[in-house]
Amino acid sequence: MDYTDLVHHIRSWAQELGFQQCGIAGTDLGEDEARLLSWLDAGFHGEMDYMQRHGTRRSRPAELQPGTLRVISVRMDYTPENARDAWDVLNDAQRGYVSRYALGRDYHKLLRSRLQKLADKIAGEVGPFGYRAFVDSAPVLERALAREAGLGWVGKHTGLLNRDAGSWFFLGELYTDLPLPTDVPTTAHCGSCTRCIDICPTQAIIAPYKLDARRCISYLTIELRESIPLEFRRAIGNRIYGCDDCQLVCPWNKFAEATGEADFQPRHALDDADLLQLFAWSEEEFLKKTEGSAIRRIGHESWLRNIAVALGNAPHSAEVVSALQARNAHPSAMVREHVAWALAEQAARIAATA
Repeated sequence: MDYTDLVHHIRSWAQELGFQQCGIAGTDLGEDEARLLSWLDAGFHGEMDYMQRHGTRRSRPAELQPGTLRVISVRMDYTPENARDAWDVLNDAQRGYVSRYALGRDYHKLLRSRLQKLADKIAGEVGPFGYRAFVDSAPVLERALAREAGLGWVGKHTGLLNRDAGSWFFLGELYTDLPLPTDVPTTAHCGSCTRCIDICPTQAIIAPYKLDARRCISYLTIELRESIPLEFRRAIGNRIYGCDDCQLVCPWNKFAEATGEADFQPRHALDDADLLQLFAWSEEEFLKKTEGSAIRRIGHESWLRNIAVALGNAPHSAEVVSALQARNAHPSAMVREHVAWALAEQAARIAATA
């Protein structure tokens, strides 16, 4: 088998399947493992206990998928072409900001389907082989693997950056037992820039290349299933699902290109949604309108919690107060607590102008 020739085919097939780039990584992630274990020991993972439980399977691919010799790493752009400008939404306190990656269809299913098709094409060329596809669905150090595969470097905000494409893309991996020739790892090109660190609303990037997830708005609005700490609520502003500030200010994103995938276009006008309308969704409406979306995983309770915080940060109006009062008796103690906080913020805003 000419594995160099096979890699050429794999890159071509990946492009045909809609991936913008494909690379091959080895499985030696020793330095990344040391950083991961140090990060976990410091407790920066917060309530994401599963990260601690996974141990070294995240940094040792062959422990997760026995027989793994190489990792085929791919990336796919996701920025919707016609979405409302992100800064316009963030500066409009009556709208709810949803992270750009979650505006359309759940990327997990789409990328995993494409990776399976890529595996099928490889099998058609080499016969049965060992593989397993991952899309943010298992303990995988995807950014480190993508770096080793030549897809980009890990920036100071801990996201992956590409000189020709910025950072607005998804990653996926195909673990394989094929001894493919590997690509050259990407070197870092952040230089002295600290824009991502400076812009973070909650100062979650506590040092270059080090993120305290417990302070990160994406963690607070998506991963956390408990009350959002008081110290972060005002800083959250109108971000109701995730946060993109560190990406929005990154100079490398001037090279980012809009996606051609129809499935990543905004659904239910979530790129420009009115907070009051979103807060009025019943659980049934929430489940219906987030069907096939990554947003559904947080559940209706956390959805209301997040929007209550945003309404507490919104300009005072009778409509906002009325909407919050309508949720005063919600069955969830967590929702009631955040509603009470939001009402108190609204009352304080009026008192300050009296």
